[in-house]
Amino acid sequence: MTCYRFENLTPVVDPRAYVHPSAVLIGDVIIGPDVYIGPLASLRGDYGRLIVHRGANIQDCCIMHGYSDMETVVHENGHIGHGAVLHGCVIGRDALVGMNSVIMDGAAIGAESIVAAMSFVKAGFRGAERQLLIGSPARYLRDVSDEELHWKRLNTLEYQDLAGRCRASMTETTPLLRPEPNRPTLRGTTEVQPRPADTGK
Repeated sequence: MTCYRFENLTPVVDPRAYVHPSAVLIGDVIIGPDVYIGPLASLRGDYGRLIVHRGANIQDCCIMHGYSDMETVVHENGHIGHGAVLHGCVIGRDALVGMNSVIMDGAAIGAESIVAAMSFVKAGFRGAERQLLIGSPARYLRDVSDEELHWKRLNTLEYQDLAGRCRASMTETTPLLRPEPNRPTLRGTTEVQPRPADTGK
């Protein structure tokens, strides 16, 4: 990983976490165990503290940043989809933020909630538990179903497992010129079912 000390604060990464070598960590960043930080993620702790709790994932091209008077937090088992932006906000336990969504300053996403892909959660929004939020600005659509929460949790388990798989086997290499004979196919370790309909993700 690319890791920078900033004004006497050095990022903290639990040894059971995985941070991709192309991710950037700056200053006051704290990453807990079983966390996955994907390629090209940027966690800029040069104003407020950034905390990623146990089992959460911050996927590729995500941005975390904030202000000096607030922490930006992803709680345990939080799931942050590709390209999302978290700025001075709090993501509740077991919540999912869909791809390319933006969560603004002072917003709080409730535990076990889902923010649909490409949604914009405006500054100061205060969510409740198990809300499905969708749109720009995001609005409450309905409660998250048991099926949707189960699907979310299976996907989060996949990323927790991926952190270990990456620690164990990911190495920089030179590409092959052509596929080798009988090239194997990668398989996840949990049986993730197709996502439920009508979630807007």
